[in-house]
Amino acid sequence: MADIKFEIKEELGVISVSPKGWQKELNLVSWNGAAAKYDIREWSPDHEKMGKGITLSAEDAEKLAELLKAALDR
Repeated sequence: MADIKFEIKEELGVISVSPKGWQKELNLVSWNGAAAKYDIREWSPDHEKMGKGITLSAEDAEKLAELLKAALDR
């Protein structure tokens, strides 16, 4: 398995916390030295381990926000 490098550039917020202390977070993350993107995934309390997640460009994040707003306004 390839070594994946990441750097959390900005912690934007916690969505939820599991009973084991892992947090589902929205962050700006740089993967393998690339430009930071919006990232939603679960992280261990020390940010050393992570779960599966989704990474979004600014344009994709904006569209997702629009879709969520429309869905919640129904």
